[in-house]
Amino acid sequence: MTDLDLLHFEQLKKDVQTEFLKESSSSHDDISKWKGIDIIYFQEDLRKKAKGNISEKSFYTYFKTSPVTKLPRIDMLNLLSIYAGYDSWYDFKKQHLFAGELLQENEDLEEEEMNELEKTVSAALDLPKTEIPAKNIEYSPQENIDLQKSVTDNQLTTEKTVAPTNIEIPSSAPRKNFFKKNAWAIITSILITITGILGFKDEIFSKTYKYCFTDKDRGVAAINTLEIRVIKENESPLLFKIKPGECFYYSTKDKNLKMQISAPFYEYLEVNRNLENAPDEEMIELKPDDYKMAAYYFSIKDVKGGNPEEQVALIKQKRNQLENLISNNAVIYQVYDNKTYGIERLDKQKYITLVTTPTTSLKNLNVIEMKKDIKGKIVSIKFKIATTDEENK
Repeated sequence: MTDLDLLHFEQLKKDVQTEFLKESSSSHDDISKWKGIDIIYFQEDLRKKAKGNISEKSFYTYFKTSPVTKLPRIDMLNLLSIYAGYDSWYDFKKQHLFAGELLQENEDLEEEEMNELEKTVSAALDLPKTEIPAKNIEYSPQENIDLQKSVTDNQLTTEKTVAPTNIEIPSSAPRKNFFKKNAWAIITSILITITGILGFKDEIFSKTYKYCFTDKDRGVAAINTLEIRVIKENESPLLFKIKPGECFYYSTKDKNLKMQISAPFYEYLEVNRNLENAPDEEMIELKPDDYKMAAYYFSIKDVKGGNPEEQVALIKQKRNQLENLISNNAVIYQVYDNKTYGIERLDKQKYITLVTTPTTSLKNLNVIEMKKDIKGKIVSIKFKIATTDEENK
């Protein structure tokens, strides 16, 4: 990465800003001051035009800071370049060359030449290794032949002295080494077997239990991710996350099981089981939290599909329902996955607009906390829109 690459990226950010403002509006013309719903609309436009996405975390990392000190990954640079109307990041730089700047095509050629040179050197280094042993093999037989031809008078004594060295000396040492090696191999095999049994004794003697979860009021599978904490005596809790519609499998050799179950749309539940009499499979009912569940039905799933007139009417109906449910003085917070903007406060109207605008980002909206007053009005909401970072690909 060079300083010129960082300057090119600053140029690209301006082009991305210009492209978005051609057909959309935002709370501020400067892309570094966008946040909240502006970022959501930009992500939607990016998916539509460039068939890709960047996370909210990456947006804050690369667009909120100017100038940047670190260049994004090449896949993100290509994606933003395509969004701005170019074939690739290379094409963008090619059309925005600074004075005296040359792109690195020649450097790639030099690298290929270096690779070919390395192969040639390696082949040359391997060549003597095959020649030297060949000379040794040819030389040793000539010595034996010369000795046999030169000693003609003492052939009988030569046979008596050579025979013992060829037969008796090599035979005893290999036999002893053979038994020693086998003895250690047998001992080692026994130790490995014992260690394996001790190491996997929990898996060998444990039993697997299956727990599925259903919505008590609706009779269907739980609609969002569950967090299950298994409490073990004198140990830290074990945390498991179960996706909607999936069951929880737990293997243990313990006689008792204690689980703490929580989910955004359901009331907290603690389950205690005596596993000596418990069935292998069980269905657990979860009681919905009606006030947290309400926000779920104002997501895109309620306004997706149908003709435009029906969508407009349905959105209007949902806005009226939210107006009645939420107090005018409600405290509403959106939580972010970054250090710069950890939390942002929204007023009632901005929140209603956000959750009734049909964008694909709303499918990741999670209500963290929702509170109501004595009269049943919602007075506090804390929510988060989960994102998928392209760096996790």
